[in-house]
Amino acid sequence: MSEREIIEKTKTINTRESLRKDFEKIGLKEGMTVIVHSSLSSIGWVCGGAVAVIQALMDIITPLGTIVMPAHSGDYSDPCYWENPSVPREWWQTIKDTMPAYEPDITPTNGMGIIAETFRKFPNVIRSAHPTLSFTSWGKNSEYIVNNHSLDNALGKNSPLQRIYDLDGWVLLLGVGYGSNTSFHLSEYRIPNQKPFKAGAPIIENEHRVWKEYNDIEFNTDVFEEIGKDFEKKHEVIINYIGKSKTRLFKQREAVDFAQKWLEKL
Repeated sequence: MSEREIIEKTKTINTRESLRKDFEKIGLKEGMTVIVHSSLSSIGWVCGGAVAVIQALMDIITPLGTIVMPAHSGDYSDPCYWENPSVPREWWQTIKDTMPAYEPDITPTNGMGIIAETFRKFPNVIRSAHPTLSFTSWGKNSEYIVNNHSLDNALGKNSPLQRIYDLDGWVLLLGVGYGSNTSFHLSEYRIPNQKPFKAGAPIIENEHRVWKEYNDIEFNTDVFEEIGKDFEKKHEVIINYIGKSKTRLFKQREAVDFAQKWLEKL
């Protein structure tokens, strides 16, 4: 959607202060731990754009709480799996030999949206070390959440998602659906007989750039919307609007536990 289209569809201007009030109405509070998945364009026109959204979130949560966002960089991966677009097979080895190593401070996010990418560059935001499936965090429990992010099984028990679960944190779906709810992946690791997956990415190891292979599982994001729909029937999900954006807030632990039981029945 172009900026002109967003302006034309916005009846009331969104500001840092109006967004703070909207976040307060949906149930965000000082001291919460919350992982945010977001779409800026869904809100309508925002004075200050992604910066104002992030500042409003920080105003509510404060440094006594913790804000987490996905900072995935899916293009830092084995080119043999790339789609939309794929690249010629004869390029694969050159890409693996020459792609710059993942560095938390400079590697951009990919496909996460402008709010997540802007958040990555905010002061006092830190990022986990996984080259493909990293997370960023700000606030009280940031180091606990993002440090020691396992290379293998990147969204499993040694991941930031598990730490949010341990802290009994929340999920905020800001203008996006359950298909964006990364926390459901944590449930997938708890299901037996998952298909193993060999991945790879360029990292810095012993001060040298290397192509590093690691183990993971195949994900099934296609069922996440259906899981979310069923989850809402049995658990509290607060639904309200942030600007024009239909937004959901719910407990991450409840969602992960529900998704695990749901997936076990497949």
